[in-house]
Amino acid sequence: MTRTERRERLTISLVISLFVFAALFIAAVIVGAAVLILLHYDLLQVAASSAEGLTLFVILLMLTSLVVGVVVSWLVIRMPLGPVNKLINGLDRLASGRFDTRMVPEKRYEKKLYDLRVIGALTTSFNTLAEELEHTEMLRSDFINNFSHEFKTPIVSIAGFAKLLKRGNLTEEQKTEYLDIIEEESLRLSAMATNVLNLTKVENQAILTDKSEYNLSEQLRTCVLLLEAKWERKRLEPELDFDEIRIEGSEELLKEVWINLLDNAVKFAPEGSSILLKAEETPGAVTVTVKNEGPDISPEAMNRIFNKFYQADESHAAEGNGVGLAIVKRVAELHGGTVAVTSSGGITSFSVTLPK
Repeated sequence: MTRTERRERLTISLVISLFVFAALFIAAVIVGAAVLILLHYDLLQVAASSAEGLTLFVILLMLTSLVVGVVVSWLVIRMPLGPVNKLINGLDRLASGRFDTRMVPEKRYEKKLYDLRVIGALTTSFNTLAEELEHTEMLRSDFINNFSHEFKTPIVSIAGFAKLLKRGNLTEEQKTEYLDIIEEESLRLSAMATNVLNLTKVENQAILTDKSEYNLSEQLRTCVLLLEAKWERKRLEPELDFDEIRIEGSEELLKEVWINLLDNAVKFAPEGSSILLKAEETPGAVTVTVKNEGPDISPEAMNRIFNKFYQADESHAAEGNGVGLAIVKRVAELHGGTVAVTSSGGITSFSVTLPK
């Protein structure tokens, strides 16, 4: 907790204590004034003329003091504690799963009335918390929907072709075709699981412990060769534009970055088009750009494509589970770098800039 936060919390504690004291003081003043009025009109002497009258008067005075104290305390304390009650009610609604709950800031606290700026800060923090919870709930729903679809498709394929193989009466050509499909779908499932594990790994990683200097250009060429089967299937033409560049970083994690970006480009590039892989070196940084032709990314999707489990293609026509770009962004951040994306005129470009 910072010194400013401690000072603000001490301020609100003192102010509430002052309101409590003020409530007690006002109650005492009202009761005292009532006693003075009774004394002025000699009503108190009449009541004290007998023991029973005095006892009755004392009891009445005690009850009056209690009632006045409760009423005054409620009226006075209600002012600073009103927002606190709203906060508690809002937290109860959040706890019940209503993540669209928001608190409206009160203008009187913006004017620093009672110096209760901390109440405005509480309102802002509450709304931020609610937005994050709502966003997390959306991600959880997206994750369930995406993964249920992405995992179900290859599992159904594997089970279906396995049943056909068990029935027999198939030609050797059919057996080979079905086994190839089973192998391909199994590798697809394995890739999904690996992506999720990789994302978990980099999300829980705060610093890089395996940094080393290596040949980035050679790594980029290797990544292109690893995806050769995919881009040849679509008759794509990869274009490489870079000199020999060396960089210091996590070779394993950066390899995941280039593979994910290239795989993404292959996935959305139309058949027979080209993919550009470019690396530029400046005195202070290295920028790797992957560019492909294809449909533009909408502005709405542009703001969410780096969220984990988000897929711009909601029809799931393209393979993937929305994890790759989240890994790209996180690995770039671990290296102190950034990721930029542009998409217009049928050209989409992802650029990763890493400091040297």
